[in-house]
Amino acid sequence: MTKNGLKVGFIGLGTMGAPMALNLLKAGHTMFVSSRGKVPEAFAAQGATICTNATEVARRADIVITMVPDTPHVDDVLFGEHGVAQGLQAGKVVVDMSSISPMATKQFAQKINALGCEYLDAPVSGGEVGAQAASLTIMVGGPQDTFDRVKPLFEAMGKNITLVGGNGDGQTTKVANQIIVALNIEAVAEALLFASKAGADPAKVRQALMGGFAASRILEVHGERMIQRTFKPGFRIELHQKDLNLALQGAKELGLSLPHTASAAQLMQSCAAHGMAGLDHSALCRSLEIMAGHDIAEAPAATG
Repeated sequence: MTKNGLKVGFIGLGTMGAPMALNLLKAGHTMFVSSRGKVPEAFAAQGATICTNATEVARRADIVITMVPDTPHVDDVLFGEHGVAQGLQAGKVVVDMSSISPMATKQFAQKINALGCEYLDAPVSGGEVGAQAASLTIMVGGPQDTFDRVKPLFEAMGKNITLVGGNGDGQTTKVANQIIVALNIEAVAEALLFASKAGADPAKVRQALMGGFAASRILEVHGERMIQRTFKPGFRIELHQKDLNLALQGAKELGLSLPHTASAAQLMQSCAAHGMAGLDHSALCRSLEIMAGHDIAEAPAATG
């Protein structure tokens, strides 16, 4: 540990969590980790302490980070048997970097605050690639002084780091992000499907559009995946479904109508119904292709 290193706990070492935690190790922090699945060998090899459960992590670390799939998982990790809450002492910080319900987040924060500890919600965007490259966008909700204390950890995992507001505001920002991403994926899929069905080369159409006002990261990255038929997940359809459900549930509570968010959610549901819930969210195009009876492009021929 460097003299500036912090005692950090990390719970949830999956597709996103593992590279994020490894980047904290590389930054010189003392790490205490646990995960529902097997802890990757790299953690022990690089000096992390493997803990038996979340309570032990919370006892040994000053700042505890959780990175798990959904709201019930966070609830269980924090407040279930052998959960984080049982190991906390006053003055510690809990940072949830999962993507979950903003409303539940506010309740979790209140319960952690009641134990004399601080809480930040800090969901991320950037996928597995961003997690590995420490280039994640991190959207934070919570007190300024707590954010300042944890910011060195965020800087070891991401690039665009913003304190949006109070507890729950980070999760609200992530839901907004997922609405924009989903609707852009749907727009790119519809545009490329239209071009392909009309007889144009979708790869050249995409190339032309990248030079105009329609250019976007979604057209660049996900449009390429649609054309190359590379749907290995960076971010799975089933996880994006969960985020859009959070948007639609929140909209109902707020008295809002989000019609295009609903349509994107239904297209993802169609993919899931066809056995594609585990594919990358760019595979949303498959639901449109199935309805059209036409694929944007053929899979590239195997080489070698």
